[in-house]
Amino acid sequence: MNDDLEQLLRSLRLKRIAEILDDELRKADEAGLPVEKLLGRLFRAEWQHRQDSALAWRIKSAGMPEEWTLESFPFKKQPGVSQRQIRTLAELDFVPKAENIVLVGPTGVGKTGLASALLLKALQNGHRGAFIKAQDLFDEMYASLADRSTRKLLKHLSRLDVLVVDEMGYLNLKPEQTNIFFKLMEERYRRHPTIITTNLDYEQWHGFLGNKHLVDALLSRLRHQCHTITINGPSLREQQG
Repeated sequence: MNDDLEQLLRSLRLKRIAEILDDELRKADEAGLPVEKLLGRLFRAEWQHRQDSALAWRIKSAGMPEEWTLESFPFKKQPGVSQRQIRTLAELDFVPKAENIVLVGPTGVGKTGLASALLLKALQNGHRGAFIKAQDLFDEMYASLADRSTRKLLKHLSRLDVLVVDEMGYLNLKPEQTNIFFKLMEERYRRHPTIITTNLDYEQWHGFLGNKHLVDALLSRLRHQCHTITINGPSLREQQG
């Protein structure tokens, strides 16, 4: 490959083709490969490269703590989880239907792992998403009040195809934070699904969110189209220790 061709390929952002062209030309010459088949191999490689790069970007942007997968989740060690139900959810019908998922259970039973695995499956299928700890989310919401960026924050979070809020529990919240969270869930309602992990039953949400009427309205929206999965099983951390 001469310098002009290499520069042209890179200018056209055909990075992968530029990387493999010399090797593919050699293989094609040795095998007597027709030009159309050579082009097919080159463009297929470029397409796959772009798909892989886009997925890597979505994973990085999502802020996932670690790449849990459904294949790596220890279903045999967690009898409190229906593998069949989780794999059905992994078909991602809940995304276009905007059906929320709430995983309830004590610490260590695999809630975060399952939420992460479902988010990863969505990312692998072209959806945009984000993983955020509940405390970090509420801190960011409160900080947005100071620089008046709340609207910008809500706009970003409300448009994500899948949002995971991890470890909703007894948090020390101010009324402003509860109000913003309600607004977020209101804007995602019937548009995009939210996956929440928590160690609290719904009846206990009033204890940390306060404002009974607002929480009732929040839960009404959250649970309207929702898969609530209660995990009554052993701690996976103890078993691995």
